[in-house]
Amino acid sequence: MMKRIISALVAAALVAAMLISAERSVSAVRLRDSNSLVLWYADDSLTDYVTLAAQAYQLEKGVRVKPELVSGVELLGQINDASVHDGEIRGSETVTAPDLYITTHDNLMKAYYAGLASEITDPGKVINAVNYPQTSLHAITCSGKYVAYPLYYETNFLLYNKTYMANIAKQNIEEEPELPAEEEETAPAGDSVSSNGIVTDDLSSVSSDSVSANELDFEEEEPMGEEDVTKDPQVLEKLANMIPATLDDILTFANNYDAPEQVEAIFKWDVSDIFYNYFFVGNYMNVGGEDGDDNSYFNIYNQQAVDCLKVYQNINQFFSIDSKAVTYDSILEEFIEGKTVFTVATTDALAKLKEAKENGEFEYDYGVAILPDLSSTLKARGMSETSTVVVNGYSYNKAAANDFAEYLCYTKAADIYKKAGRIACFKNVAYEDQEIASVMEEYEKSVPMPKMIEAGNYWVQLEIAFTKVWNGADPDATLKELNDTIGEQIDELEQHVLTQESIKIGID
Repeated sequence: MMKRIISALVAAALVAAMLISAERSVSAVRLRDSNSLVLWYADDSLTDYVTLAAQAYQLEKGVRVKPELVSGVELLGQINDASVHDGEIRGSETVTAPDLYITTHDNLMKAYYAGLASEITDPGKVINAVNYPQTSLHAITCSGKYVAYPLYYETNFLLYNKTYMANIAKQNIEEEPELPAEEEETAPAGDSVSSNGIVTDDLSSVSSDSVSANELDFEEEEPMGEEDVTKDPQVLEKLANMIPATLDDILTFANNYDAPEQVEAIFKWDVSDIFYNYFFVGNYMNVGGEDGDDNSYFNIYNQQAVDCLKVYQNINQFFSIDSKAVTYDSILEEFIEGKTVFTVATTDALAKLKEAKENGEFEYDYGVAILPDLSSTLKARGMSETSTVVVNGYSYNKAAANDFAEYLCYTKAADIYKKAGRIACFKNVAYEDQEIASVMEEYEKSVPMPKMIEAGNYWVQLEIAFTKVWNGADPDATLKELNDTIGEQIDELEQHVLTQESIKIGID
């Protein structure tokens, strides 16, 4: 999370600088062909995806797209500099600005204010609630306009060891009392009774001579192995009703589970990272409104949020986790080794689990479920981050840039998981892994990270507040202090940006 966060003061200064520098006229003439595009991206895992998409696009549309992997550090600053000096010669190279680029949605407001993101044209008219979750649409909205195309997302969910849970379900089924013989005899007319006592209306296996069930020659079933048990429909039906819906359910499970020897923790997650903790308070905090871009919405100090932090603190006595010793990677590795039954994971875990399974490092099956509520009255709501394709407001070829951006996010959406292990925002993608449907369900109910500039430092401070509460600090006092600090910061930064706007107007 720390890598995602830009200091609020630095962010404000960056936007102020962009607001001034972006107004300068671009006099240099672009040397490259107008029938070409440059795409910048900072995530190396996307290389195969964007490269193959660019090649396919050129064959279909005749427009050449050049993907360029760049540093993610100060990405908007790099784009701003290249846009202002596009076409100029620096040493032996020519400065070339991107026509479009990929960035997380929390950068969109800074980009939009700087002119580095323009309202999309959506040439195919596909960016709508039919094709994309409302979460994606809120993520790409600034000042009531769509300023990017939703590509893929990251959110958190409850990850569980499906093999362990399926074995419990199987054991419960075996311990259920059999249906009494007299109940078999009173089965409704026209129904047949199977050898295990289940009534069925399937008469296809019964002859006209009404052969009784005990006269039929059944093949003896072979006992199921641990891997097969997760494929048994009866077991899966039972398992579906066993997934914890609340933290109380997890505690009850922990008190009653006769865990295998290798299990070291029933429930363990990265308590040091706000991205994995946010579901405790996410339903009761409003930062930036539904689009995350309105600084008039800032409500984090309320009774429900305080109560949620109290639950967070109290659960430490049941699942003692050292916030200084854990990392997300270490916890995921423990899950792969079968040491943990439940954890909170993000979408990147699915590709890692698939790879570990193929390499023989993960001997189990896994399942995905909705994050558990804190109680019957306190609801959970996780956080999400949407990666988007943005059309540079200073591109010379916006029409083609919009078309290719839509091509990436819509036409080629099905390829992003295959090539990059990322889950597309586009809803109509068929995945071999059925668990991904549960991930999308969690994404649809998640809170997009706010993109208002004034909240840049909020995530650092909230993460610190969570650590304090986990280690014993008073939840009410800690949350009130955070509310007051960030509230003052929002007021100060808003005034700072207004002052910079006045300076810019004076220069003009």
